[in-house]
Amino acid sequence: MSQVSDSLRERAYRYFDGLLRRVPPGPDGVARVGGRQIYIVPTRAGFMYGAVMLVMLLGSLNYQNNLGLLLTFFLASVGLVAMHHAWFNLLGLAVQARGGSPVFAGERARFEVAVRAEGERPRHDIRLRKNGETPTPVHIGAGDQALVALAVPTEKRGWHRLTDVMVETRHPMGLFRAWTYVATEAKTLVFPKPAPQAPEPGHDAGDSPRPHRTRHEGAEDYLGSRGYRPGDSIRHIDWKAYARERGLVVKQYGGEQGQEVWIDWARLNAPDPEIRLGLLTRQVLDVSAGQTRFGLRLPGAVEGLSQGTAHTERCLTRLALFGHAQD
Repeated sequence: MSQVSDSLRERAYRYFDGLLRRVPPGPDGVARVGGRQIYIVPTRAGFMYGAVMLVMLLGSLNYQNNLGLLLTFFLASVGLVAMHHAWFNLLGLAVQARGGSPVFAGERARFEVAVRAEGERPRHDIRLRKNGETPTPVHIGAGDQALVALAVPTEKRGWHRLTDVMVETRHPMGLFRAWTYVATEAKTLVFPKPAPQAPEPGHDAGDSPRPHRTRHEGAEDYLGSRGYRPGDSIRHIDWKAYARERGLVVKQYGGEQGQEVWIDWARLNAPDPEIRLGLLTRQVLDVSAGQTRFGLRLPGAVEGLSQGTAHTERCLTRLALFGHAQD
């Protein structure tokens, strides 16, 4: 029964959502708010304002008080002017959004939205809202623009798109709330959520023992450090870092054998593809922290041996878009 009600609720939401008029982005990627795309309703203060005027009108008519009628109609005209200014405050706004840096699933994807007041009128009390969060009002001078950062929760890997943004205002008196929906083309890449720990790359499910490491010429070249894994030699632990409460950190040197590692989809036995991608993500992060040359093998895709930040991002991007369209 609950599944049926959820399905009906989702259909109703999609139906009414399709009736909303959104401001589409133009060829330059900028959406400009038009008059027929603005919605406006009274706020709680606006309803109180109207109720007071209604009481004043009834009282003035009952007692035939001309001054009371004059004051009532004057306040009504002020309310109408406030409603017009609330609508006019959004008219002609230029909005453009762009995605931020990649994040991991479960983190908040960040988008930057530029709002520009084209023309000779300043805009006051402009608020951008997404997912019901409380927005911070911004004031934009004539011809200027303001940058607003939006943080959106993420759950799944892949491209996270900012389909639309609500732009609203309650200027000038807070009696009316005017808002519009602006469609955007902004997107941010979401990497798979890394597993808390993963098997050593090159082993089946982590059951095989770690290979014995030997020293040769150049073994004292320090390459960096990484987090401690069970089986690491106590001689390689950075005790100074541990004393600074940084946790167990292992030093890595250039003379260790096995400095070229393949991170392979086929070597993991996790049945769920998403769990397997999380394990691969953890392996990529662990290996890249040690300045090790590594490659990534996925079904239908291979990232060759390399190292560095750019290579790590390429591997994480392949994991994020695995099985998805590469757009």
